[in-house]
Amino acid sequence: MDEQRLDPDQLLTRIKGEKPKESRGRLKIFFGYAAGVGKTYAMLEAAHAAKDAGVDVVAGYIEPHTRPATLELLDGLERLPPLTLSYKGVALREFDLDGAIARRPQLILVDELAHTNAEGCRHRKRYQDIEELLKAGVDVYTTVNVQHIESLNDIVASITGVIVRERVPDSVFDSADQVKLVDIEPDDLIERLSEGKIYASDQAHRALGHFFTRENLVALREIALRRTADRVNRIAERGKPLGADYYTEEHILICLSSSPSNAKVIRTAARMAGAFHGSFTALFVETPGTAELDGENRGRLRENLRLAEQLGAHIATVYGEDIPAQIAEYAKVSGVSKIVIGRSNNRKGLFARRQNLVERLTVLAPNIDIHIIPDNAPPYTTARRWRKLSAGLSGADTLKTFGILAAASLISMLFSRWNFREANIITVYILGVLFVAMCTRSRIYGAAASLLSVLAFNYLFTAPYLTFRFNDPGYYVTFGVMFTASFLTSTLTMRVRSQARQAAMKAYRTEVLLETSQKLLRAETEREAFEQMAGQLIRLLNKTVLLYPLDAAGPGEPGVWTAPGAQGDTARYTAAGERAVAHWVYRNNKHAGATTDTLPGSKCLYLAVRNHDTVFAVVGIAMDDGAPLDVFDRNILIAMLGEFALALEKMREAEQKKRISMQVEQEQLRANLLRAISHDLRTPLTSISGNAGILMGSAEKLGEEKKHQLYTDIYDDAMWLINLVENLLSVTRIENGTMNIRMEPELLDEVIGEALLHLSRRSCEHTIATVQEDDLLMARMDSRLIIQVIINIVDNAVKYTPAGSRITISARREGEMVRVEIADDGGGIPDEAKEKLFQMFYTAQHKRGGDGRRGLGLGLSLCKSIITAHGGTITVRDNLPHGTVFSFTLQAEEVNCHE
Repeated sequence: MDEQRLDPDQLLTRIKGEKPKESRGRLKIFFGYAAGVGKTYAMLEAAHAAKDAGVDVVAGYIEPHTRPATLELLDGLERLPPLTLSYKGVALREFDLDGAIARRPQLILVDELAHTNAEGCRHRKRYQDIEELLKAGVDVYTTVNVQHIESLNDIVASITGVIVRERVPDSVFDSADQVKLVDIEPDDLIERLSEGKIYASDQAHRALGHFFTRENLVALREIALRRTADRVNRIAERGKPLGADYYTEEHILICLSSSPSNAKVIRTAARMAGAFHGSFTALFVETPGTAELDGENRGRLRENLRLAEQLGAHIATVYGEDIPAQIAEYAKVSGVSKIVIGRSNNRKGLFARRQNLVERLTVLAPNIDIHIIPDNAPPYTTARRWRKLSAGLSGADTLKTFGILAAASLISMLFSRWNFREANIITVYILGVLFVAMCTRSRIYGAAASLLSVLAFNYLFTAPYLTFRFNDPGYYVTFGVMFTASFLTSTLTMRVRSQARQAAMKAYRTEVLLETSQKLLRAETEREAFEQMAGQLIRLLNKTVLLYPLDAAGPGEPGVWTAPGAQGDTARYTAAGERAVAHWVYRNNKHAGATTDTLPGSKCLYLAVRNHDTVFAVVGIAMDDGAPLDVFDRNILIAMLGEFALALEKMREAEQKKRISMQVEQEQLRANLLRAISHDLRTPLTSISGNAGILMGSAEKLGEEKKHQLYTDIYDDAMWLINLVENLLSVTRIENGTMNIRMEPELLDEVIGEALLHLSRRSCEHTIATVQEDDLLMARMDSRLIIQVIINIVDNAVKYTPAGSRITISARREGEMVRVEIADDGGGIPDEAKEKLFQMFYTAQHKRGGDGRRGLGLGLSLCKSIITAHGGTITVRDNLPHGTVFSFTLQAEEVNCHE
């Protein structure tokens, strides 16, 4: 097969280059009941009208008709070149989706909505191409006939005898912004067909004898009119006000199966849900036989599941062997009002007809309406069941069966030699059958062991011995009871094993889901959440997992987590083509890749981690075996991704709240600073300007002592402002996170001495002493910041203690830390003020210092920030009998005597 596929690098470049549009495009469908009613003609007429109104119109793809009137309407419209693909040597013309997105007109015409694209296109169906165009903000005109609507397929097939393979989900039709019904009388359509205006003469003659009969056209026209009216009713339901009293809540339930008629049941239930304006649920009952389904049945089951999803059904899964009981229990719990099922097989039992599914449901759920959909398929036979049983045969289980029966026969022979009664021997064989049922996987071994045990008992322990004949007619009853007991024992044992397996599998999957929720709740960062999620996905699916975090441009560099036992290079999962699929999933918020209809040639299945319309990440699951995920695994996967999306959303909301909180705090800090500066800077500035004015105006009249006092006041006020500005700058650096701390070993004696050189002028009025046990005491610090800490604390002591007070600075080693204490013998600090002393803008009792100024409350707050950044602590306590002691710690450093 010669295919022309897009180069992965080109596809990635195109997808990345697509600029998302703010508004979604509008879809208008030209709807008809048969070919030839004039859908394309009406669409082209509407396109010309739009072009005349100034709209940028492009004919994206128009089906090549032979109708001259239709072809003439293409004149004057810009045409998009088709995409040419080669398939088995035949050139196929398809709609060029990437070319349309690159051209990005206001309106594009795309004929045949239900068309199936050739291999090599991005999507399997054309309606998926149109959905991507709408998401890109391009308006679309398209056409479709009534027989292509998914839920109507069975009705049309029953009328015309033709099964249409190309179908469109009802959701596409119902979500269209406009639907224009193109309608003509059936007699006029037949006349047009007879005149050769639709098909060539030979083809038209055949069509008139089959599909285009008057009866068929009348019926199709009625269906088209009703479907258009139903769409109007749905729009009215969506737009009605809340609390309207004309809404009837209905919940329709169907059961998914691999039956050929299940698709008809699904479509019927979808139509009923639409007619009753109710919800629609598709329930899958997973039984022990589900795992034994062959490829054909598995394929039908997947197709039915996909059909139910397309028709808007909520997919649910339950475990159990008793299907009617599971359906009835789910229906009661979920508030189901109607159950729609297909015709059941009426298989007969040994003496009487068994109750079928409908009869069991009627008994188990008597208050629920049950609708039976007839079909023409023949009843099921037991041949398929026996094929399943025979498919479970294996050499190992066969050897186990014969070995256990041989051991039971040997034990029975010993019992016979010891003159045990026959009832004991029969019990041994029944026990052997029980062991066979426990040790083998297929039910056929239990049944075979039941029969073989009867034959072995007859052959070895009934006269005449070593023959299959017996003299006593009472052995008929003995053999019958023995076989029945053995068969029931094996059947019940196998059933218990199956139920145990099901319970274990359900418990395991549920445990994975619950554990995922707990682990995501405990994750503190997105990276940790990604790692936890990848581990849980591998645990559930045992497949290699890729997680794409999002950055400004979309999915970033993926993380790859390999499943245990996985082989092969993981680089193939991160190639350019695979990344392009991840980008498409992110931009379109849909699933794509392997086992889907969009870019199915990918190595991985890609799913959006989303909550509503927001995508938080993209997950890729390696599908090396090519088999789709099981129904229950898929439901658990979707639930886990939902939990993941919620966790990421909470983390981002928390981060956003944190940023907002920081902004609020910064704004509050600015407001407090401005308020404090506006009140407390006025005094020193007024003093400086006033004293300077006196000196400038009448310096010659002032004595030297008065001049010296004025100079001193100006100097003190200026130094107070300098210290204030230094503290403000430090606070700003801390709040902005721009403070660079350079930790180096420093001698505390030198740091304290440097700090004492920069104290305020009034420090000379106090006695300041230093006490150190070791002159070589060292600590790791940023010396310029610790000097500022010592200056702020000592200046506070100078400011708030009377002249002549003693201030002592001491330092000593305490284990791995060095403690520095600054003590004074002033009036002390009240206990209620100690707890708030290190808060920004707090001053104890708002009292003024000895210089007559009230501080801004920045100094001690700054000291705490600096010491905390050094990994230490700062505290305050009383200095008995009176005074205050400020204490802080730093990391000790050993003295290197060799330097």
